[in-house]
Amino acid sequence: MLKAVVINIKEIYVPIGLRKELDTSKVELVAEKIMDDSQELPIKVRRGKGRYVLVRGIHRLEAHKALGDDTIEAFIVAAPQH
Repeated sequence: MLKAVVINIKEIYVPIGLRKELDTSKVELVAEKIMDDSQELPIKVRRGKGRYVLVRGIHRLEAHKALGDDTIEAFIVAAPQH
């Protein structure tokens, strides 16, 4: 089972393909949920060149940014590089 780690949001690169999926209304809903109970599934990232690359969780990441958070919980996974 993966163990979540806390990483700095500024160290996360979001690929263009994931940015295209971004729905701002969904970000607002996720942010409200985080404020209500702060329990959400960690995002998934992989290690990149000196940074992390987002694999899954664009709306959770953007919600944390909107709330002014500096860090986020993440699972570090092995993902194929494209």
